[in-house]
Amino acid sequence: MIQLLFLVLFGEGMVAFLLMVKIGLLRELVMQGLDQVKVRNGTVLTIASVMSVILFFNFISIVKIQNKGAKVGTMTPMDQVLWRTHLLEASLVGFSLFLGFLIDRMHHYLRKLVELRTTMGTSRKEVERLEKEKLHLRENEGKANENIKKLQKNFSNLADNLKKLKLESTERDKQVETAEAHVAALQKQAADLLLEYDRLLEDNQNLQTQALGYRS
Repeated sequence: MIQLLFLVLFGEGMVAFLLMVKIGLLRELVMQGLDQVKVRNGTVLTIASVMSVILFFNFISIVKIQNKGAKVGTMTPMDQVLWRTHLLEASLVGFSLFLGFLIDRMHHYLRKLVELRTTMGTSRKEVERLEKEKLHLRENEGKANENIKKLQKNFSNLADNLKKLKLESTERDKQVETAEAHVAALQKQAADLLLEYDRLLEDNQNLQTQALGYRS
């Protein structure tokens, strides 16, 4: 029994050492092994319960031997050997249970640490992605501002051109009105000339008629 307990303590000590010190892939292998063991939670609880029962009976045996020695006044060599054996077994079982609890807590917090590192890595990637998107948005915003400035400049040029076209259109309208007035004046002058021409023709005919009358 004592040799088995020493073997268990040695194994637990090696597991605790490998959990505390990272040596290659050994820590990961130990973590995976403990994950598999924890999957079988009933087996672990059964072993812990059995060791607790052994520890309890060892304490009872130690107390009985002490009480027997106290009644007699001294312990026989056999009682001393049994007392020391039970005390050693109780110490080994108690230390084994303590190491088991320590290993369980170390495994739990290391697993949490791995999850936190994974979460931090994911969060860091997400932050980097957001930073890139922010930079890209700033670049797009700069380009958009440049385009807005260009559009505003083009709009200003178009407004100026429109003003020029309106002025030119107004001047042309004035020129057209002037030309129409000039044409109307020319038409009136032509009509007056035609009337004068008709009058002259009539006068000429009258003069020719009078000349013929005088000759007769």
